[in-house]
Amino acid sequence: MQTSIFIAKILGLFYLVFGLGVLLNTKHYRHLLEDLIKDRAHLYWGGIFALLVGFLIVYYHNAWQVEWYVLITILGWLGILKGFLLIVFPEAMVDLAKALTKSENSLHVWGVIMLVVGLVLGYFGYMA
Repeated sequence: MQTSIFIAKILGLFYLVFGLGVLLNTKHYRHLLEDLIKDRAHLYWGGIFALLVGFLIVYYHNAWQVEWYVLITILGWLGILKGFLLIVFPEAMVDLAKALTKSENSLHVWGVIMLVVGLVLGYFGYMA
């Protein structure tokens, strides 16, 4: 449980700040994403980082009980999937990122999702 709380504190803060950033500065994050998909080296390194962080989360926290902390495990597996896809199928991920940059609403949806995940993890990491 201490591992869950520790990871919830880190990820909660990350998702909360990132979600707020996307919601409050959507134009900036759209441009950032557009720049990112033009630089394939950054996509590759992003894939390595996502794969590594996802693996570390799953290695130290592969808990599938129906409790709040299963969210951490799911995020770890999603990180592994994201890293895998960025490394093995970079063009498909570029197409997905291009689709996200076309609509302001899609970035708002992701911002809200990140904000909610950050609030949930922050609550259990810092308050519970």
